[in-house]
Amino acid sequence: MVTANFMDKIDMTKKEMLEKKKWAVIGVTEDKTRYGYKIFKKLKEKGYTVYGINPKYSEIDGDKIYSSIKEIPEKVDCVNMLVNPKISLKMLEDIVEQGIKYVWFQPGSFDEETIDKAEKLGLNIVFYDCLYVEL
Repeated sequence: MVTANFMDKIDMTKKEMLEKKKWAVIGVTEDKTRYGYKIFKKLKEKGYTVYGINPKYSEIDGDKIYSSIKEIPEKVDCVNMLVNPKISLKMLEDIVEQGIKYVWFQPGSFDEETIDKAEKLGLNIVFYDCLYVEL
């Protein structure tokens, strides 16, 4: 059961994350109709430093895109997940390895196994909520 306490924690984490200025968007895409594009652009518009991650692209609209989180030239504060749960699950170890503490899972990017692992790894997470809506 989701308790009020649990929801408060998510709201607090959400607030903390929105105050952080360096983000990685895992699952960025050049498809302008998809959230992988919209969130990447919205973060940039709002003045955040944003790194796109997707091995399918080397650049999108002139921005360099990285094939993995390990390639990013500086440490980011937060990761926004826009990939299927199997990929999200695999990415968690790399995220922890990079010293990143915050992960925002977009709807559809997580399952119970992914959330359990993220919590076991000690990550601060937000899920169910859409970052695009929050911005």
